Amino acid sequence: MIINKYPGYQACIGMEIHVQLKTESKIFCSCSNKFGDEPNQNICPICAGHPGSLPSLNKEVVDFAIMAGIATNSKISQTTTFARKHYSYPDLPKNFQITQDNLPICHDGYLIIDLPDNQTKKIRLIRIHMEEDAGKNLHATENESWVDLNRAGTPLLEIVTHPDISNSQETKAYLTQLKRIVEYLGISDANMEEGSFRGDVNISVKKKTDEKLGIKVELKNINSFKYMGQAIDYEIERQIALLESGQKIKQETRSWDSKLHKTIFMRSKGEAQDYRYFIEPDLPILQINEEWINRIKKEIPELAHEKLIRFQQEYNIANYEADILVSDINLANFFEETTKFCKNPKLACNWILRDVLGFLKEKKLDLKSSKITPNLLAELLIELDKETINSKVAQEIFLEMAEYGKSPIHIIKEKDLSQIGSIDDLEKIALEVINTNQEQVKEYLSGKDRLFGFFVGQIMKATNGKANPKILQDLLKKHLK
Repeated sequence: MIINKYPGYQACIGMEIHVQLKTESKIFCSCSNKFGDEPNQNICPICAGHPGSLPSLNKEVVDFAIMAGIATNSKISQTTTFARKHYSYPDLPKNFQITQDNLPICHDGYLIIDLPDNQTKKIRLIRIHMEEDAGKNLHATENESWVDLNRAGTPLLEIVTHPDISNSQETKAYLTQLKRIVEYLGISDANMEEGSFRGDVNISVKKKTDEKLGIKVELKNINSFKYMGQAIDYEIERQIALLESGQKIKQETRSWDSKLHKTIFMRSKGEAQDYRYFIEPDLPILQINEEWINRIKKEIPELAHEKLIRFQQEYNIANYEADILVSDINLANFFEETTKFCKNPKLACNWILRDVLGFLKEKKLDLKSSKITPNLLAELLIELDKETINSKVAQEIFLEMAEYGKSPIHIIKEKDLSQIGSIDDLEKIALEVINTNQEQVKEYLSGKDRLFGFFVGQIMKATNGKANPKILQDLLKKHLK
């Protein structure tokens, strides 16, 4: 880790994460909140900023904000307001953004992140507030840009931390946990590539003996956890190197160049910009009572950290395995659906982590777009568990099932893949293999134990891989004496 090279320094990192909410309509109008439509299709006078148009708050956005606040141990404000934040930019048609200023809906929360060696750390949240997204600039050429207003008015939650994070490892742990929370709550798909989970990183470094924070540098437009970690490591080292050489840190915004593996200057930042905030006159003060909060509490589903503990206890799987399963809510649900049918959670876990994830990675698919279903996988595992087939044949069946969505039982019958489990049948084949390979028998009996695998392979070849491995090995041990 970069900071370990400079033990006298401390990095202080704060995060500002924008979570795009998965509502049917936008935050202040009835336009569709759908990603991927043709540019400028989902707009109306309200989100396009026409004079005289009036916003109307989407209640589901408030529900989602309260839900996020409860899940992050935040205090929910009983009185909250919206404000206008003024700035002029091509993708902001009103020339102001409706957001929240000094009365955000959630405040003073925290997350506990897991660190190596069973250590944990508390990351404090300053606030969570609701706001509308701006549109999107599309830069066609060096001298030509277009504006797509489909995203204008999309509901966002901005989640802001104190500068409690110390390095890229802690940053990844925080982002991973926050991403899981919003996904499990069902309030966002948290897709970084589509921009529904994006944020800014504020980094400063200081001597450990200094009480005052250093000058902060903002990192923007980083669209993956991997690049964010690399950018943070680079930026910490860059700032320390400047201080060590007697130079000053400039307050500026930088971005990450993944080809050059360095942060690059975007623009300078002086004092805090005057956005001329004032209360949004077209939206009423929002009052949130205990009844509303209690209703939302009852709607909160099991979260990832709760599922992680339950999977280990209920299914007797290791922490490492459970952590991979709960890393994606679709994968966790797939596992549980599979175990409902096959009743062997350990076997299901092994096949999902090895074969299912391996196939998806190779084919560049996700669970939703693949033909693998919990029913089909369970059907295969039940036959394997009953020893109708052996593991080698099961893997061949899995590939055909995954590729074409065919029933494993149908594949077994169609290709006559049922395992040969008859001792008498296998004993005849084993004796024939032994009798026709006497030279190898002599070598085996002289101490070349590795030749045992040769005999196993010969019998498997003779049975087209359908021999019961356990019975086969027992017979070989018996007759090779």
